[in-house]
Amino acid sequence: MNSGIVTEVSEVEFIPIKPREGLIGFASCIVDGKFYIGGIGLHTTLNGEKLRLAWPCRRIGTVNVPLCHPINAEAGRAVERAVTDKVTKLMGEAND
Repeated sequence: MNSGIVTEVSEVEFIPIKPREGLIGFASCIVDGKFYIGGIGLHTTLNGEKLRLAWPCRRIGTVNVPLCHPINAEAGRAVERAVTDKVTKLMGEAND
């Protein structure tokens, strides 16, 4: 369902780490100029061709409790697109 409301994602930052089990770093961003999200894990897919986001959560005993996540696919895609665009740009600059 498209709500017609555009999700604006700005001030995307990425902190790379030594890759571990597909995790390559952490991202943060501001959504709609109102909400800061940090601790977004960035993983490569098994074949290494794509990136995927892992939303922050806290482990309580044996249960992972989400701290934040998009409430619809449109918002999730907007954040994913902004973060992967930033990381792709940074990786391209590092290879130049």
